[in-house]
Amino acid sequence: MKSLEQRLQVVEEHVRKNKIKVMIIGLGSVGSYLLDYLVSKNDQAIHIVAVGRDGDKMQEKVNIIKVAGLIRGVNKSHVEVESGVELNDIHSVKAVIEKHQPDFIVNSSRAYPGLKYGSISWANVRAYGIWSPLAIRFTKNVMDACDLADTNAIVINTSYSDAVIPWLKSAGRAYPDFGSGNLNHLVPRMKFAAANMLGADDFWNIDIMFAAGHFHDVCISKEGQTEGTELPLKIYYRGVEQNLSHDEIYRSCKISMPVDQTRNMMNASSNYQIISAVIDAVRTGKNQRVFIPGFGGNIGGYPVLIGYRDGRPSAWIDESVFSFEEMNRADRASMALDGIEDIIDGKLIYTEELIQKVIKAFGVELPKAVSYNDIDKTAKLIIDEIIMPQLAKKGR
Repeated sequence: MKSLEQRLQVVEEHVRKNKIKVMIIGLGSVGSYLLDYLVSKNDQAIHIVAVGRDGDKMQEKVNIIKVAGLIRGVNKSHVEVESGVELNDIHSVKAVIEKHQPDFIVNSSRAYPGLKYGSISWANVRAYGIWSPLAIRFTKNVMDACDLADTNAIVINTSYSDAVIPWLKSAGRAYPDFGSGNLNHLVPRMKFAAANMLGADDFWNIDIMFAAGHFHDVCISKEGQTEGTELPLKIYYRGVEQNLSHDEIYRSCKISMPVDQTRNMMNASSNYQIISAVIDAVRTGKNQRVFIPGFGGNIGGYPVLIGYRDGRPSAWIDESVFSFEEMNRADRASMALDGIEDIIDGKLIYTEELIQKVIKAFGVELPKAVSYNDIDKTAKLIIDEIIMPQLAKKGR
């Protein structure tokens, strides 16, 4: 694939011409919420293509979102459906990308749909990294299709990008440009917490600089603590750094949230934010900061700027407050707690601690290292020997 900078230049041209095409692959809960948000953007320049296998089901979702948007007076986007696309068939995905030539591709597909993996893993092994082979399973197919199509699109991944994107890069494969969710779900909680501590009603004037991997998104959000890990965090109000207790910030991030698929409103919002950040950077000329898991093929999550460097559109890790080394160190510690020891030479390496926890909880022994070529085999092992028995116990 072309470099991110080269593709951003093509997207920049299309944004200036007000001809922006967004392709959503998979219209489950994340994809449906994203479609709704994009329609509600009320931007006539945006054309949306929903891609998947079952055209009738997708069209039903598209219809209700379009009608509901028009009732609110916020539907100026054109939406169409492309059915019969099989994510196990790389050439099927390649053909639809070549047909539509999108500016953005959002991969919201899941290897095992309708299940929040964390509902199985957190209570039993207290780590999410176990599911990495499932998270990458369709993403690798989508990226191979993007590579074959030589797309100019900006690609966004929605599932466990802290590990998925580095895994693809380490294997020498094409990889998504941005990951949504994870870290980006935690930063808004911190903004609300800081505003409450400061007694500030204008919480939108709170700025956060922070880096962490997926484990801490879950741990801080669910429990309000960091498991003893010191994380790079600074809080600003109206541009002035605030001396607030980090522990109190973390405690205040433990807020009641749904555990069903409505949680995917956050993931869809992260996708929406990334798309909007690229568009807004072009239209305003101002850099936009987002918080991205896996950016640049780096393990964990980082603050990322989207905008212009040397007069050209670009995206880069924001080191204005913390160095990459500081953030990477914290990210790797966080990902180790999530069961990921390392990702190197196309192999994802589980921690010994996770392997032993999985044996104890499920009676299944994970391989120490999962090579890129063994992703599908390991994903099948996880589905057949962990997910299916656990769902059977719950009567599902």
